[in-house]
Amino acid sequence: MVQRIEVKPELVRWARERAGRSVEDFRTRFKKLAAWERGEAQPTFKQLEDFARAMHVPFGYFFLPKPPVEHIPIPDLRTIRNQEIIHPSPDLLDTIYAMQRRQAWLREELIECEAEPLDFVGSARVSDDPHGVGLEMRRIVGLADGWAAAVQTWREAVGELRRSIEELGVTAVINGVVGNNTHRKLDIGEFRGFTLSDEYAPLVFVNGADAKSAQMFTLVHELAHIWLGESALTDTGLTSRPSQEIESWCDRAAAEFLVPGEELRACWREVRHEESPFEIIARRFKVSPIVACRRAMDLRLVSREAFFSFYEEYIARERKQRSGSGGGDFYNNQNTRVGERFAIQVILAAKGGRVSFKEAYDLTGLRGGAFQEYANRLGVTLP
Repeated sequence: MVQRIEVKPELVRWARERAGRSVEDFRTRFKKLAAWERGEAQPTFKQLEDFARAMHVPFGYFFLPKPPVEHIPIPDLRTIRNQEIIHPSPDLLDTIYAMQRRQAWLREELIECEAEPLDFVGSARVSDDPHGVGLEMRRIVGLADGWAAAVQTWREAVGELRRSIEELGVTAVINGVVGNNTHRKLDIGEFRGFTLSDEYAPLVFVNGADAKSAQMFTLVHELAHIWLGESALTDTGLTSRPSQEIESWCDRAAAEFLVPGEELRACWREVRHEESPFEIIARRFKVSPIVACRRAMDLRLVSREAFFSFYEEYIARERKQRSGSGGGDFYNNQNTRVGERFAIQVILAAKGGRVSFKEAYDLTGLRGGAFQEYANRLGVTLP
């Protein structure tokens, strides 16, 4: 006789709703799901295991007396809501938890190696002038006047900026999926990025599912949170006007970092009558044309109507280009999904026996041969 597991209907329903799925989504895979939710039938042990994996829920949760209340473990500064978010998605929670584990490990490793705390973390206040802080951030990151001459396009500039941020000691991750699971895509409607502030191992995460034209702005916005010493989950985008003071401050600091107002005003006088002024500005400052247009709007050089018209047209073109592009090289993707600096720390710790290879696999999200190959590509030979 097949053994059935007694599970409370509300736990089954909670798991499905938490994953943002409907009963109809599983009419083939879990044919009796509706009956489980009504308490008219019970799953077998194997069925419940499969259901837990499909919902990305720890198996033990189904034996709780009632559904747990899950809270986002960092301050939630999101201000754009098309609909009320009843539960944070498993994809968001798993991503934050994974980044927190990385940060906790790296912090302990750095302290054990007697590293000094980073003095720029928490060095600014919301009462400070965001424009002045933005310029100071740019100087400390090492992208002062003339930095754009070293790269050919703004797309390359995103990579250069991320690497420069990592050289400061900030782990900078850009990823559009949970780990390396391409079946678990992050929802740009839920969040654009988050910051885990720490004086030893600060981390910024950018939702790579967002348009490339927006990722650079988000990256600097999250870096501004590090300057404030504030962890946060954010959804600020190029079309939004945040209602919270801290988000508005970070937006303004990021804008000044990327396109200093004084330089843009001088440039605008030269290009305002050109056929494609924002593309010209973009090439000069190595930002996307959409960031250039947004900055011009903020400085009242163009109207809001002109910005939104340009935005819609540009995003439509970018989506069309993305639909025909591939996923890129797996190991090159790890540079943004894991971060070279963090990966090298973990690989060297595993090589030196300070951490087990199993833990190294868990921290990086890479297993066996993939871990070995990535280590080789980073110039580290493993036994």
